[in-house]
Parts: sequence; C-alpha cells; structure tokens
Amino acid sequence: MSATPLLMVPGPIEVSPAVLAATSIAPPSHVSAAFIERFGSALGRMRAVWGADAAHQPMVLAGSGTLAMEQAIANVVDPGDAVVVVNTGYFSDRIAEIVTRRGGRARSVRAEPGAAIGADALRAELQAGPPPSVVCLTHVDTSTGVRVDVPSLAAAAKEAGALVVVDGVCATGGERLDMAAWGVDVALTASQKAIGLPVGLALSVVSPAAWRARERLRMPPALYLDWMVWQPIFEAYEAGRPSYFATPATTLIPALDVALGELLDADDGASRGMEAVFTRHERMGAAMRAGWAALGLDLLPEAGAEANTLSAIRLPEGVGPDLPARIGKRGVIVAGGLHPSIRHTYFRVGHMGWVTTQPELLLRTVEAVGAGLTDAGHPVDVGFAAIAVEAALDG
Repeated sequence: MSATPLLMVPGPIEVSPAVLAATSIAPPSHVSAAFIERFGSALGRMRAVWGADAAHQPMVLAGSGTLAMEQAIANVVDPGDAVVVVNTGYFSDRIAEIVTRRGGRARSVRAEPGAAIGADALRAELQAGPPPSVVCLTHVDTSTGVRVDVPSLAAAAKEAGALVVVDGVCATGGERLDMAAWGVDVALTASQKAIGLPVGLALSVVSPAAWRARERLRMPPALYLDWMVWQPIFEAYEAGRPSYFATPATTLIPALDVALGELLDADDGASRGMEAVFTRHERMGAAMRAGWAALGLDLLPEAGAEANTLSAIRLPEGVGPDLPARIGKRGVIVAGGLHPSIRHTYFRVGHMGWVTTQPELLLRTVEAVGAGLTDAGHPVDVGFAAIAVEAALDG
C-alpha cells in the first residue's frame, strides 16, 4: 500500500503533476504581463472546454461552486420571477434555496433519491404553473450520482421560453457538454472537480441571452457577483491589458490555464480534445461500475442515470456507514453519503479528472473498497473485481 493516501472523493480530486507544479509558483502580480497572458489564455480555453462560442463570456471568480451558483441566479432572476428547478438531490435543493433568497418563486420537479427526471416530467411541471423565466438543472448531483439528460431538458425549457442554468460542478470537464449547441445559457462549475485544480475558483460561462436577462434586471446583483462589473475586466485580460476590480486568485489562474490545456490536448488515438476526455470518462466510469457489480454492490442511481464522474453506492445489508473509514485504512479516501434522507445508507467514490488517465489508481480504489467490505464482515472476492475492471478497460 502506498504511504500517500489516494483522494477519491467527489471533489476535491487528485491533480496532475503539471497542475500541481503550476500551483507551486511564487504568487504573481495580477497586472504582470505573464499573468495577464495566462489569464487571457484560460478564458479562451474555457469557451472550448464548455462548447461555447465567441459570443459567450467566461467568468472566473475566487470562490467555491456555491459562489458560481449564487452569481448565476443573481444575474438572471429578479424578485418575483418564477423559476423551475429540476431536483435530483442535495445541490438541486441548494440552488432552489439560492433562488428563494434572491426573492424568486422556486418550484421543483422532484425525483426520489437515485431517480432521474426526464423531459416529459419537466414539460408537465412547466405547464402546471406560471411560466418560468429560468429552469435550473444539476447535470450531476454530487449527493446522489444522478446524471440528467441536459440536451432534452434544455430543449423542453427553451420550448417554454425559459433560460437554462446548468450546475455542472460535478460534471463539467468530465461529462459531455456542448453549451452552444444545447442552448444552455449559464454553465457553472468549481475548480476542484473534473476541471482538475485545487479548491478556489468559481467558473461559469454565460450566453448572450443570459446577458440580456442581466441587462433587464430591476434589482442588480451584489457588487462582487455582478457580471457587468466583471465583464470589462475579463475583456481586458483577453486583450492583453491589465485591469482591476478585485484581486483574482493569482496562484490558481495560471494552473487553470494548464488544466484546461491538458483537457484540450487530450488524445486517445481515435479522438482529440474534449471528445477524448468525454470518451475516457465514459470508459472509466463503466470500468468502475463493472468493479462494483463484481463486488456485489448496487448503485443508488437508476440504470441509465449513473454519472461517469462518481459512483454513489448502496451499503450492503449489515455494513454500516463506517465503511469509508475502513476503506481509508487501506489508503484510499472515499466519501460517505450526503443526501439527508438516506445519508447513512450509501457511500460515494469520485473518479474524474487526472485519475482517469491512471487506470491503476482506479483499480487500487476498487481493491480498497473490497478490502474495506471484508474488514466490515462482508467478505468479497477482490481478485474477481479486479479482473472485471481490467476486462472493462480492455473491452
């Protein structure tokens, strides 16, 4: 067993050696020529990673994924606006709470934990109440591991004339995203997930339609959240000019440029760039699911709704919520349950970002889970699980 624990929670994640090196620099000035160049490059690369076009505006703020949620809602929702939330877990509840605190009238189309919500269910909700100005989707809810079909849900929202806000915190950089083609108006994430950085950046990309919604607001956002305050700053950085509103995270932004470059330079021999990244996460997600099945474990998400970036796994009968601690003793750190209604009935394993380029680390994770189950009095065939993972990787 390695002396260094392997971090396999659904964020923060292990980062690549190049990203780690990029975060280890002396703090640069936010108006130095080298920093301006890296920031401008990162903003352009965000458009490519998100599947956006030149008219879309990237946003990079120092903060967490929740800050990106707050910023999105503050710029497209006025007090009194109707908002529909496609609710698949804990973080869908969070964005509904953000809408309510903004003064919006949030209503949810809700599924049981582990179930996805389809376009027909969304259409029924859209027809049942006041027409919403915004529909919010959680691409992958970190609490349940449920992945929704963003293209079909976004199409249903557009039919109703609503903007589409996608929380991609546990998806962007790992799950397929084509922002412009799918009609997504705000796509947000956080740096510590599949983008492949340490914690500290709230990232989003904004469509022209969303920008027009900001211009129409009756109540402006809080100053730090306001797109209109930030836009000239980012415009200046992309043009190679110094600018200032609030000090950016100068040690993380050069690393962001490196991480985005790694995604866009991906090459699996059959495809390049984000297609290669998406294909890799699909392949590795399938391999992890093969491992869990070989260990006799059931997933929380219903069939077809499983994320490729993490697994939410039901605890077997007789195994308690101390299983993650037992797995941790085997040198792999995983997460317990998060959804309040079922917290003690499942655990979660992240498999996104750089680790998906290191199959041996995924195999090590499955073996550690198997050893933890055996330690908990639920013996399993770890060797059989390892064979199942390797067969899926070779298939």
